[in-house]
Amino acid sequence: MSTAWTTWIIVLVAINIVGCVVLLWWTGRAPAAGEGETTGHAWDEGAIREYNKPLPRWWLYLFYITIVFSIGYLIWYPGLGGLPGTSGWTSQGEHDAQRDENEARLAPLFARFESMPVPAIARDEEGLRLGRSVFANHCAMCHGSDARGALGFPNLVDGDWQWGGDPDAILASIMDGREGLMPPMGAALGSDLAITETAVYVQSLSGQRVSPGMAASGKRRFDTLCAACHGIDGKGNPLLGAPNLTDNVWTYGGSVDSIRYAIEHGRHGQMPAHRDIIGPIRARLVAAWVWAQSNPADAGVAP
Repeated sequence: MSTAWTTWIIVLVAINIVGCVVLLWWTGRAPAAGEGETTGHAWDEGAIREYNKPLPRWWLYLFYITIVFSIGYLIWYPGLGGLPGTSGWTSQGEHDAQRDENEARLAPLFARFESMPVPAIARDEEGLRLGRSVFANHCAMCHGSDARGALGFPNLVDGDWQWGGDPDAILASIMDGREGLMPPMGAALGSDLAITETAVYVQSLSGQRVSPGMAASGKRRFDTLCAACHGIDGKGNPLLGAPNLTDNVWTYGGSVDSIRYAIEHGRHGQMPAHRDIIGPIRARLVAAWVWAQSNPADAGVAP
């Protein structure tokens, strides 16, 4: 936190504390001579009157004690912007201590999977159970609890892999992340018609029914601009993260409008690295569970 923000917070806290003290002093003072003891409100012909009297002293003292306590709290704990408390306590330190305690408690459970190959973990019932648990905690928010993905997030159970689907490739994706970049080609193609023709040809690669004439025109443009990454046959390149366009599996949708948008504006997909988030052992467990979903026969699990 910057010095300016810290100063601003300290000023606000000081104003609030001083304001509370002044308010208590004002409400606790005795009425001056001539002010009277009532507010002037009366009912039942004066039989019931509303008096204006200060709070009892013991009540006021309790309020003063809470103010003193709050000042001590702000000195002991870091409550004044970026100033550390005298206790040395921080929420990050407490989180790290609890995390280390949990890691030490769970270490024996994960230890036997440390050097086990991913396919071997996929054939281990406990390994799959742990891998599914880690996946649910760290991966399901993007890929879904069933790993079937969503618009913009790949399906992990269909056997189609943008970066390769062998155990080592999946583990590398989890550990180090992936970044898929489809550059915008609208300016290079030059016109809406050219973009549409290219999109129609891409649709034809996956077996969709399209206009043969538009597809033929789009093929010439595809061969010139797109084949460098997706291949002359449109089957993609796992080394570049260029998806296969012939299998009718679409991360962003296979309609002509979705394909047109990708060609004209590009796409930028990013899988964050989890090496420092979950660690190598948990990454291996997740890789094994994910690999088992698309390779149930090799993993020895029910599909």
